[in-house]
Amino acid sequence: MIMTSLRQAWAALTPRLKILEPVQFSADHWSLIERMHADFNDREAHTCLPMAIARFRDDASKEIHEHATCFDEVQTVYVNDGWFSQKFVDGTPDTMASYVRLYNDDVDEMMSVLVPSARYRKAHYAFGKFTVPQPHGLHTDHSAEDPDSTGEPICIARIETLGTHYVAGDYRALDQRTQSMLKALRYWIAVPEGEPEAIFDELLKQQTLKTIPVNHVMLMVAGNGSVNSQVTQHIAARPPEGGLHSAFFQRQYKLYSSQTSSRRQLL
Repeated sequence: MIMTSLRQAWAALTPRLKILEPVQFSADHWSLIERMHADFNDREAHTCLPMAIARFRDDASKEIHEHATCFDEVQTVYVNDGWFSQKFVDGTPDTMASYVRLYNDDVDEMMSVLVPSARYRKAHYAFGKFTVPQPHGLHTDHSAEDPDSTGEPICIARIETLGTHYVAGDYRALDQRTQSMLKALRYWIAVPEGEPEAIFDELLKQQTLKTIPVNHVMLMVAGNGSVNSQVTQHIAARPPEGGLHSAFFQRQYKLYSSQTSSRRQLL
């Protein structure tokens, strides 16, 4: 019965979304969604994330990418009350801000179905020409404002280029050698197994690291660490020599109990 109502609610989203299209989940993915719907911090389910939950409509991804190509440096913008007032109350929103607002609205709609206890916590986006010659070290997204946070939903998207790589499966079960190799990527240092550049390529080849597809919204896990959750470990793709234009959207949520009546305004 729960699965039937979930599927119906998911199907009903399509006409309400502005720039995203919900994906058609497989039977295995519906099983994961049911588990996270009941308890987001289901660690076994977390080991199967990230999961694509939507894709950008073609016209939106094309325009977002074209706008990103107008910038030769990366612009990083944090979504807060000041952002909303500056862009939509006191001024005229720029192209990227307008798309970010649509993305935020669409992702909030989807999360209200997938994880009903999720409420907006924070967000940011970046766009322009990415030129850093090595990946951002392997990391997890966390919540500095809540040191005790357990696993929390986070939705990220890369537009057109520069996907994100992540550690696949249950990383606690990896052997000692692989753990050491991941350490090389986390701190971008040499380890007995080799230099980080070579290790990065090897882990991609053996699919310990997998790549998130571009133009898709991916559901992942953020948080400050909990024995009951597996926070997603990920690393940015390396741009080619000379750089590459792209855009990146991120929106993170906090979990509330069903008894919580207060709700933070969604930006």
